[in-house]
Amino acid sequence: MAKLDGNNAVVTGGARGIGKAIALLFANEGANVAILDRDLQTAQEVAKGIRELGRNAIAVEVDVGDENGVAAGLQEVTRAFGDIDILVNNAGIDTTSHVVDMPTDMWDEMIRVHLRGTFLCTRAVLPGMLRRCRGRIINISSQLAHKGGAEMAHYSAAKAAIIGFTRSLAYEVAEYNVTVNAIAPGPIDTDLFRKLPEHWRKRKLAEIPMHRPGTVDEIAPTALLLATDAGGYYLGATLNPNGGDVMI
Repeated sequence: MAKLDGNNAVVTGGARGIGKAIALLFANEGANVAILDRDLQTAQEVAKGIRELGRNAIAVEVDVGDENGVAAGLQEVTRAFGDIDILVNNAGIDTTSHVVDMPTDMWDEMIRVHLRGTFLCTRAVLPGMLRRCRGRIINISSQLAHKGGAEMAHYSAAKAAIIGFTRSLAYEVAEYNVTVNAIAPGPIDTDLFRKLPEHWRKRKLAEIPMHRPGTVDEIAPTALLLATDAGGYYLGATLNPNGGDVMI
């Protein structure tokens, strides 16, 4: 029996990278998966691949920082699937700037997508999870939440805030059999990482004991663990597949 048979999952930012890998792994383990992403065409391609695996899948165009858009998107998911059992807050962006040069708009957008997006999507699915006393919420943070990084103060701050949100919410919902946990990957070989300035990528990889970026397939199994009964005793935790960049 597949580990996620009968579960309905939502993966934000699931059109590519870590989100796509998680969505496909969940589907391989029996889940129906909704892909929420601003890139609808690519999300539809992922959903098509999931349906070819014999699972239900839909793609919904959503900007996770838009309150009305999140509400409408998740309503579409519940109409298609029914109750949502698993939420993976993965949607994110990456930019670089020294703080002294950082435009306010760059700071605000980073917080809007990562932190506001995680809050809005979580708030939207919680009533159903609390009503049914069942749910898994998995937030994608970053090792930079622990370590920080030059030219990434906005990103590091947003990801650290996600860990604080994860721990606080975990206290609120544990009695309802809803778990909330985070994953803090190191640099992963995705489009986002490859688009960062070359000097930044070289510096970061030189810091890592393994001297290489991780792969999306090295991250997705951590999400699977947290989504299954085998991960049921993790609560408010942050798991750290980061190649040794932060050893905690």
